[in-house]
Amino acid sequence: MKAGSSGAVLKRERVRDHILQLIEALHPGDAIPSERSLCADLNVSRPTLRAAVDELVAAGLLVREHGRGMFVAPEKITQELVADSQGMTLPQASGNWSSRLLEFTTIAAGARVGRKLSLSPAADIVYAARLRLVDGTPMAIEHLHIRADVVPTLTTQELEVGELYEHLRRRHHVHVSDAVQSIEPTVVSQAEARLLEVPHLSPALLFERLTNDDTGRPVEYVHSIYRGDRYRIVSRLTLNSSPRDGQTPATGLVPGMEPGKVTHWEVAPTTLR
Repeated sequence: MKAGSSGAVLKRERVRDHILQLIEALHPGDAIPSERSLCADLNVSRPTLRAAVDELVAAGLLVREHGRGMFVAPEKITQELVADSQGMTLPQASGNWSSRLLEFTTIAAGARVGRKLSLSPAADIVYAARLRLVDGTPMAIEHLHIRADVVPTLTTQELEVGELYEHLRRRHHVHVSDAVQSIEPTVVSQAEARLLEVPHLSPALLFERLTNDDTGRPVEYVHSIYRGDRYRIVSRLTLNSSPRDGQTPATGLVPGMEPGKVTHWEVAPTTLR
C-alpha cells in the first residue's frame, strides 16, 4: 500500500473515532456538528470527513437529513443469543413488536420447500408474508412456509397478534422444539426497500430457519430480510485458555477471533423461545 493511501485510511479512522465519541455522548435524534465545523476542528478535508460519515450512515449510527444536517440514529434493535444447558436460547428482542400481514394463502409446497419440510412438491403448505414492525417502524419482512396438515385452522389474526409459536402450541398442539438458523449479509430489492422504508440496495440480514417439532418433524421454513441499519445480533462466547477436564480443545476458526486464541468454544443448536 502506498504511504499516501495509508495516511488517508488512518486519517479517516481518526475522524470516525472522533464522531463515534460524539455519538456516545449524545442521544438518538441529537444533531452532530456541521461538516464545516468538524473539518475545521479535525483539520481534514470534506472528502475525508464524508467518507467517514458515509461509513457511519451505512452502519446505521448516523442519519443524514437533506438541508438539516446529520443526526444520531435511533438505537438498534438488539437480539441476544444466550447459552444455557439446552443450547442457544433466543430471548425476546428489544422493542414493541407487531406484524402486518401482506399475504396469506395455501399453495403447493414445490420442490425446494417440499425438500426442506420433507413433503411432496404437491403437498399443501400455508404461505404467509408479513411485515414486522418495532414501535411502529418497519424492521423485517418474513416469508413463512408451514405444513398445512399441522395448522388446518390457522387464522390471519394469529399471524398478526402475539407470538406465532405460542399460537401453534396452544391452538394447534404443535410444540416446536429446535431449529437450524443461518444468517448472512445481503441487500434489499426495490420492493423490499419500499416496505422497509429504506433506500434500494441498503444493507440487510438474511435469516433462514428450519423449525422442527418435538417429534423431530420439520414443520416450518422461514426466510426473512431484516434491516441492517437497525438490527443486530449479540452472542456470548465462553473462551477458556485452559480447557477443563473432559473438554476438547476447539479447532478451526472462530469468526472474529484470531486463530489459536481460543481453546474451547461452546456451540449448540438454536432453541426457539
